[in-house]
Amino acid sequence: MAEDSSARDRILRAAEELFAESGFDATPTSRIAERAAVPKGLVHYYFRRKTDLLAALVQRLPDGTVDARRVVVVGDIAESLRRLVAALDARLNASPLLSHLLWREADTHTAVRDALHERYRSVVRQIRNVIIAAGGAAVAAKDVDSASALLALAVSYRHAVARHAPEDDRMDLELTFVAAALERPGSAPGRPALD
Repeated sequence: MAEDSSARDRILRAAEELFAESGFDATPTSRIAERAAVPKGLVHYYFRRKTDLLAALVQRLPDGTVDARRVVVVGDIAESLRRLVAALDARLNASPLLSHLLWREADTHTAVRDALHERYRSVVRQIRNVIIAAGGAAVAAKDVDSASALLALAVSYRHAVARHAPEDDRMDLELTFVAAALERPGSAPGRPALD
């Protein structure tokens, strides 16, 4: 059984590399088998269709959930968001090749697009919860959802495109701007409920 698992893992690694290099549609299963050093029939034994390979790769995407208790600094929204983004970066950067592949194939494959949409919704929820936990009553409650969606878009963009130019990372400016806007004087009183 260990040999089967090893062959399956080699096939997935080969598919990930080749799909990222050449694209899903331009990569025949024969090249995957060659790169994985397995017979072509074994690729089809584990994955009936090539799209099944892509679906299996989507399942390998690292979990993007961060424990809010590890990042929240009560009273400091900007620092809490910096810590959250750093934790999300660490998780998403754990597999840069897979991340690149999934962003590349999102336009043509529903399973990939759905996985990335769910990842985005998860990031929005996490940002929202961190803002609320860090800001308490000082947070402009009516703006939390918009701020969360805006920052989630910035994080998603960064992982899709801007990660190729880390020397031009302006995320800290964006986090500081959003935190300052949420903490402005005269904010709506009250604390929205956590999800």
